[in-house]
Amino acid sequence: MAQTIVGLNDPKARKLWSADLMVSVSKSSYWTRKMMGKGSETSLPVMLQTDLEQEAGDTISYDLSVQLSGGVIEGDAKAEGKGEKLDFFTDKVFIDQARKPVSCGGRLSRKRTVHDLRKVGRNRLTEFWARFYDELFFMYGSGSRGINEDYNVPLNYTGRAGNNFEAPDTDHILFGDGSSKASLTSAGKMSRVLIERANTKAASQGGGSTQVAEIQPITIAGGEHFVVVMHPFQAHDLKTSTDAGNWLDIQKAAAAAEGASNPIFKDNLGMIGNTILHKHKSVVRFNDFGAGNNVAAARALFLGRQAMVLAFGSPGNGLRFDWSEVPLDHGNDIEICAGAIFGIKKTRFSGKDFGTIALDTAAANPNPV
Repeated sequence: MAQTIVGLNDPKARKLWSADLMVSVSKSSYWTRKMMGKGSETSLPVMLQTDLEQEAGDTISYDLSVQLSGGVIEGDAKAEGKGEKLDFFTDKVFIDQARKPVSCGGRLSRKRTVHDLRKVGRNRLTEFWARFYDELFFMYGSGSRGINEDYNVPLNYTGRAGNNFEAPDTDHILFGDGSSKASLTSAGKMSRVLIERANTKAASQGGGSTQVAEIQPITIAGGEHFVVVMHPFQAHDLKTSTDAGNWLDIQKAAAAAEGASNPIFKDNLGMIGNTILHKHKSVVRFNDFGAGNNVAAARALFLGRQAMVLAFGSPGNGLRFDWSEVPLDHGNDIEICAGAIFGIKKTRFSGKDFGTIALDTAAANPNPV
């Protein structure tokens, strides 16, 4: 019986494996799996922009309409010609290509078929790209590389594709104690009080004539929520804290919330006020806070809608990922390469963060070696 074989770099194989890789990465990445929605109307923390998948260019600009301010025209006073002009804040994200090649080894060392190698290569590339995306989101949301040892990028990394990291502005950062990086002490840990402070700031800051954009809540099944993503060290401090309200109450609040079956609630720690709590090991950490530059710290992210943006450009095959397989050394070796044209950044208008509040707290390892 004749066997159908889809050979090396066959167009069908290229589309099959690139599409499969994109689906696998989307399912594996923390941010794209539960925090992302498409277009400028999404109410989730990450806004997916796909304009450049069909159009030429390397930049997507997006606008925020500023609220009207001032008074009204009273009585029979003439209103004609007194219309307030519409103002917009503009932000933009750049995209560029990023690729990751994988060597499948020589013929003797492989002892596998090409199809097996594709599967193994795809699985390893899925893990890599999902991890790389998540690290980028945490770094861009935090505006810093931090000291995380397991990141794929060097300690001096400042961003990619022309989208440089932007530190939180002074209106969008809170500290566990004190009012600055230098004044944070080892006692300034993650706490219920700090999260309630962030809730209050989000509910009261900006709007009107302040020219500071209000942080918009995430809408889930008719309920309005925010999300905090903290490091496991911060989560440990919160769980073991003596703040009013025990950990069981925090967990019960999330279970009883409207829309508790939504993916954004999946694997949550609990809820304080209307803020859903999450933890992730890739939250950015530091080791130079405090007056002596020696306090271990982490930057949790308090998020509203459209806090960050992910933009894709088509690699030319109609798919978000490109896949190629190249024979080397006269066919003895095979190299697989997968890449995408994309850009990630924190949304920021007129020098102010739009949907993010940084929560900087002391965060020491509770299990030091």
